[in-house]
Amino acid sequence: MSNKNKLVTKETALIGRDEKMMISELHFINQTNLTAEKPLGCKEVLLGLGCFWGAERIFWQLDGVISTSVGYSGGYTKNPTYQEVCSGETGHTEVVRVIFDPTQITLQAILVVFWEHHDPTQGMRQGNDIGTQYRSAIYTESQDDLNVALESRHTYQAAIGESLSKNITTEITLINEYYLAETYHQQYLAKNPQGYCGIGGTGICFPPNL
Repeated sequence: MSNKNKLVTKETALIGRDEKMMISELHFINQTNLTAEKPLGCKEVLLGLGCFWGAERIFWQLDGVISTSVGYSGGYTKNPTYQEVCSGETGHTEVVRVIFDPTQITLQAILVVFWEHHDPTQGMRQGNDIGTQYRSAIYTESQDDLNVALESRHTYQAAIGESLSKNITTEITLINEYYLAETYHQQYLAKNPQGYCGIGGTGICFPPNL
């Protein structure tokens, strides 16, 4: 077992496997195909804000969001399992893949929800969930979207710094790879309404300039 609060390197991470995770169900809420390419004209962003069970539910409820799924990104292990990610040996964080129609909802609006629904200052944890798999992250599909994410961090940092005197630790970069999590994780809280939800924010609202 590695130190779960310290990211592994590419050289020390688990190798993984070539076989992709087999997803046996459609989206539990809207019946979209979780393994399909995003629809023409739609965009995507990967968001890490702690345990992905509660995080996904936040985003599938937003108008303009076409589909969501949960998985692993930001690490090195190919096609990892949940157990491997939990070990801290893959470098991945738990993320929600949000596919959205930019004519109905903007990336900026999605990021406001992201910032307000977790504590982005905690490093390798989120509340009582401790480890690199729970780190805050934004992974974008284009440089333009990356710039939007960086600007939103700057804006929220000003609010966080003024109110709490803390620094945001959110990792923001382009999407490298996204691996779907096992079927039972997908839309978990829709299937298990009383299931664990670790979502919680700082209480600091995003500055109302959007």
